[in-house]
Amino acid sequence: MRYVAIGDSFTEGLGDELPDGSVRGWADRVAAGLAAAGGEPVEYANLAIRGRLLEPIVTEQLDTALSLTPAPTLITLNGGGNDMMRPGGDMGRLIDLTEQAVRRCADAGVRLVLISGADPSDRLPFGGVMRRRGELLTAAIGDLAARYGLDFADVFHDAEIRRAGYWSPDRLHLNAAGHQRAAGLILTAMGCPTAAHVVDPGRAESRRLLAEARYYREHVLPWINRRMRGRSSGDHRTAKFPDWTPVGLG
Repeated sequence: MRYVAIGDSFTEGLGDELPDGSVRGWADRVAAGLAAAGGEPVEYANLAIRGRLLEPIVTEQLDTALSLTPAPTLITLNGGGNDMMRPGGDMGRLIDLTEQAVRRCADAGVRLVLISGADPSDRLPFGGVMRRRGELLTAAIGDLAARYGLDFADVFHDAEIRRAGYWSPDRLHLNAAGHQRAAGLILTAMGCPTAAHVVDPGRAESRRLLAEARYYREHVLPWINRRMRGRSSGDHRTAKFPDWTPVGLG
């Protein structure tokens, strides 16, 4: 199996940091799960870059994925989260872009798995807008998967992963526990039944005024500043695994 993951920070693995500062994430965990299920190493590439909008994911990243030698046998696609955070997000265009990617993979004879990202809206500013857009996009991607006979991992509607214990301090990206749970859900959707990780409830999340002020200062305001300057967290970053990397059984 030769597996390529394309997407944004969710697929790159932001929030699931290793001791050396690199990120792991659900896609790395899925590659390991596929190797264990198949009983042999998997060749793995991860082209996802944080901050990417859907269009460059389904053009630039997909171009690179399909041009790898030897060709991939499996691609996972998630995207659109960054688009939904922009004012006036065009859900129809996101759906059209996703369908174009579906058709390209079908024409290339590559198995495609569609994935909806986890729903962060409970604790985000303007979370209601994010949830409405996420519901529309998730439903449309589910319809595409059904129409084209593709596997679809609906992480967006997993109620457990919405709990605070699965999220990083920025409330936008999953932490290590969240990525582990997402990996289990995605492997199961791909036909490799895996128990989804569950964390203990722990202490209730603090939503006091000082904690909220710190959250806005450390996470929301820097994001707004980048948007105002036309910058992205992924500027000048490259894919973490741009070419085939063996993932073994250990």
